[in-house]
Amino acid sequence: MEISIITETDWPAVRAIYLQGIATGQATFQTEAPSWEDWDRSHLRHSRFLASIDGSVAGWAALSPVSSRCVYAGVAEVSVYVHEDYREKGVGDLLMNTLIESSEAQGLWTLQSGIFPENEASIRLHEKHGFRKLGYREKVGKHENTWRDTILMERRSKTVGID
Repeated sequence: MEISIITETDWPAVRAIYLQGIATGQATFQTEAPSWEDWDRSHLRHSRFLASIDGSVAGWAALSPVSSRCVYAGVAEVSVYVHEDYREKGVGDLLMNTLIESSEAQGLWTLQSGIFPENEASIRLHEKHGFRKLGYREKVGKHENTWRDTILMERRSKTVGID
């Protein structure tokens, strides 16, 4: 398995995997994939990774800022998406490890995720990598006219000093 940085030329493959996640109804509130320009603008310039197996894109991961306020500069939202043909093959683990290492190298102190309770695979992946459940957000957003809950998960950096 190889890891590389996501570039604009990777967008069709990244978008296709994102659309697979959207189609499950369990990965995101989004109902369609954004343009490259919108995706690029909404994700941090660092910490954008593509996983490939034998030349095929197997998954991607990226971080988004949670706020434009400077006091939250070290906090980012995690996105990890794995191609349906490569699930349960270690792709998510490798991408999450890579994201965590990159985030810490960039001085981020908190990673967070809002996960639908039904997405048990994502919850397990996050827990395996040191995320803890902070709480349950009831009816936090609508997905296809249905109010949905999320579990808020957080991982604090072990290398960025927080007393």
